[in-house]
Amino acid sequence: MAWFEPVKPGPGQESVWDYPRPPRLEDSTRHIQVSFNGEVIADTTRAKRILETSHPPVYYIPPEDLRLEFFEKTRRQTYCEWKGQAAYYTIKVGGKTSPNAAWYYPNPSPGYESLKNYVAIYPGRVEAALVDGEQVEPQPGDFYGGWITKDIIGPFKG
Repeated sequence: MAWFEPVKPGPGQESVWDYPRPPRLEDSTRHIQVSFNGEVIADTTRAKRILETSHPPVYYIPPEDLRLEFFEKTRRQTYCEWKGQAAYYTIKVGGKTSPNAAWYYPNPSPGYESLKNYVAIYPGRVEAALVDGEQVEPQPGDFYGGWITKDIIGPFKG
């Protein structure tokens, strides 16, 4: 079993160890942009983010700020003990496809209702995922879709 000594955040930084459980949903005015195969497929300053203990934030984008013509529903579903049943999109732009690269909650659990139909995108499955112009680092692993920026502190294991 590995023990991790939480790193103390510097000015303007957040530690993932200070995030709550159950996760907190909050509005964000940061500029979120996502590109795939040369097209901007998401652009917003009206995102929501989920903050959960030991995980980098996940940004959820309002459907009005997505280029939905590039998002195709899939049969994949997963379940989150906090947010409920998730559905998935494959992103297709031109001849390039990223299967199950985005997810959303069509009927979120109580406490997360404002997340309904907002879309989260795995940053490692697209060309670029930016927060205020900074290219994010994807959270390691294939399950969680956290967005790591210079202002997020914590061990990030897959």
